[in-house]
Amino acid sequence: PKAIKTGMLGNADNVRCVARWVDRLRTNAAVALVVDPVWRASTGADLAGGALRQALLSELLPRATVITPNRAEAAWLLDWDAASMAERATVERAAAALRALGAGAVVITGGDAGGADALDYIDTPQAQGWLRLPRIATAHHHGSGCVFAASVAAALTRDFCAADAAVLAKMNTAGALRNGVPAGRGAGAVRPRPGFALASASLPDLLAPGFDFEAAPKPPFARLSDANMGLYGVTDNAARIEQLLDAGVRTLQLRIKQGPREFLSAEIKRSIEAARRVDAQLFINDHWQLALEHGAYGVHLGQEDLMEQGAGLEALRAAGVRVGLSTHCLWELCRARALAPSYIACGPVHATNTKEMPWIPRGAGNLAYWCHIVAEPVVAIAGMNVERSIEAVRCGATGIAVLSGVNQPGDPSAAVAELQSAIAAAASAAPLPVPDLPRSTLPGWQFVR
Repeated sequence: PKAIKTGMLGNADNVRCVARWVDRLRTNAAVALVVDPVWRASTGADLAGGALRQALLSELLPRATVITPNRAEAAWLLDWDAASMAERATVERAAAALRALGAGAVVITGGDAGGADALDYIDTPQAQGWLRLPRIATAHHHGSGCVFAASVAAALTRDFCAADAAVLAKMNTAGALRNGVPAGRGAGAVRPRPGFALASASLPDLLAPGFDFEAAPKPPFARLSDANMGLYGVTDNAARIEQLLDAGVRTLQLRIKQGPREFLSAEIKRSIEAARRVDAQLFINDHWQLALEHGAYGVHLGQEDLMEQGAGLEALRAAGVRVGLSTHCLWELCRARALAPSYIACGPVHATNTKEMPWIPRGAGNLAYWCHIVAEPVVAIAGMNVERSIEAVRCGATGIAVLSGVNQPGDPSAAVAELQSAIAAAASAAPLPVPDLPRSTLPGWQFVR
């Protein structure tokens, strides 16, 4: 097996037996272990004693790839007051404490917490935060915790990282709750169904630790003037911006990673003025302070910027600046979507030499999935040429970001015309199919436990 999921183990001897089997299996292959600790049945019956708790802590947590307790079970494992888990800050500390005890990743599920939202807290090597979906009102929820943990295990076997596995598990559990059926007395059983990952309503938001759930919701960022962006030219200097505008490109990005402030300011100011003369949609990569100073139309930010530019996001929103966000995997998509950006970039769709990244190229399948699952306009980026631009439009992308193809020496007009002609023709071509599941985009990922 590539993954093992444990649930109710009954006693300490069973825990030690599972631990021995995991060690034997791992002598020959990478095997994930998902631990779903059961403290109390949904009927209220106590299923766990002190000896079992100690065995879980000493034997399974240090071997666990992911552990998926609910709030009460997390408190039981840590010997904390269960009532304290009503505080979200305590849940965040509990997840960190369980990882400190040896778990590779922790998901504290919120099915037992009540409230209008179903909130699961993840603490993984990739990301930390709250996965949020509106709570599904149903009497038939028996087995939701088991479905969640089993879904995590199944996602790990498909080489998804822990954070992405938690996203898929939440989506599958949401679908299973919507399809729950009565069975005997009391709560009926949840029913997972194929195609769960295609439901846009099941894709959760990922909110940062410490998120203020009581604050008024933030409005979305300003919408694009033209959501049908077409050719999206990306370059690193104002002179090329002017050439691309002269060639007819009307969505562009100035991407200068570093330089003296005076130089950056001059290039940004010159580019903004040129774009404004023809009502083009120009995005400034990263340098949001200078973009605000010079009245930019838009800013493009990467995922690494989201953790550093918190105050900047609010300033950009207040100023009505359009914001595009990069995404490379499911949990990044959930974090970007929670901010309601003007567009979402999906990449790298194909291998590229313009930027070194740790991601496996997405391909047409993942791009089509991105375009299906989100309502925002999607920009396809990385490795784009004429043929791949046609493919990207057929996947549903409304913007095709091109770097190398529009930055060759000389006049870019011929290259621009060829790309724009291909993109326009592709609009009438048959759409490409959307896969039931996206692919993992982390290269060579192996189970850490």
